[in-house]
Amino acid sequence: MSDPLSPGKTRAALRTSARVSLDMLLVLLMAGVTLWLLGKAWSVLWPLVIALLLTTLTWPPARFLRRKGWPPALAASVVTVAALLVAAGVVVLISVPVASQSGELVDGVVNGIQKLRDWASGPPLNVGDDQVSKGVDAAVGRLQSSVGTIATATLTGVTTVLNGLVTTVLAIFLMFFFLKDGPRFLPWLTAQLPGRLAVDVPVVASRSWDTLGSFVRSQAFVGLLDAVFIGIGLWVLGVPLVIPLAVLTFVSAFVPIIGALFAGFVAVLIALVSNGWTDALIVLAIIIVVQQLEGNVFQPMLQSRGLGLHASVVLLAVTLGGSLAGIVGSLLAVPVAAIVAVVWRYVREQLSEPAAPQPDPDPDPDPGIVPDPVAPPEPAV
Repeated sequence: MSDPLSPGKTRAALRTSARVSLDMLLVLLMAGVTLWLLGKAWSVLWPLVIALLLTTLTWPPARFLRRKGWPPALAASVVTVAALLVAAGVVVLISVPVASQSGELVDGVVNGIQKLRDWASGPPLNVGDDQVSKGVDAAVGRLQSSVGTIATATLTGVTTVLNGLVTTVLAIFLMFFFLKDGPRFLPWLTAQLPGRLAVDVPVVASRSWDTLGSFVRSQAFVGLLDAVFIGIGLWVLGVPLVIPLAVLTFVSAFVPIIGALFAGFVAVLIALVSNGWTDALIVLAIIIVVQQLEGNVFQPMLQSRGLGLHASVVLLAVTLGGSLAGIVGSLLAVPVAAIVAVVWRYVREQLSEPAAPQPDPDPDPDPGIVPDPVAPPEPAV
């Protein structure tokens, strides 16, 4: 027979479990309230997040100019203008070749549609012209019946674009002020906080900033790898618009999952209308291989090394962020997880017991020195 349970130990275990459960409920409640407040202030926080991400990219040249003796305002202005010129150059690099070859692309699209129609009219589908006409009429009728929905969606899209422009302008101004006054932020924050917070918060903020910079640099490197490998594949196959497609691949790498799908879709479509089905399938295979290597090998390895996170944590963070908040959640999941890890490590440092001092062992005698022999006692007379 097994020994009976001790009533005292059972009550103590239940009290401990109840106390831990209550503490966890309070923590979860506080986390839920914090997330609710962040959601209410998201229109202000989103430009702030974008500005911080942009500042991590533009701070190294600004820091270089400041070390050369440039005034902070002048260095921030020059770097901000240079960043805007680079962004405009990227847009021109994409739009000018597309505009110059737009006629060829349109002809390719028309020919591709005609080839698809000819293929559908033969076996095994045997789709005739009358069936195509019925399908077109049905699509037009469906479109006419959905005018209200389309107008609402268009209005929502216009509002989204306007909000995006406002967010971009605000983020650029915030980036300028971060570049100009960023080094003075931590001393100011230290002076504003009372007691222990004046030490803890600046340390956590400094470590979080370093972590955010590592994330942006690793993401940029992964995007560069994607652009180079996919660009080489497109160039070997003779697909037009190689440089715009490579630039688009690099830029879209900063938007996880959706960006890669969009850039891959554009590359496959252009290969289809310009080179045909065979090259389009080869391009699709190249993109799938590169994206699999990027998502499962390069990105987890680089981010886990730069952010101090295991590769599995990176993958789980992106999955959880995408399921909770879509594209924005996927974009912010990894840096948020890294910052949480920074805070957790700092809390563990502060709560850890200091190691007990160990007594120094007796130093070993120098092996090169031979001690003097002990003289034997003199015999008694």
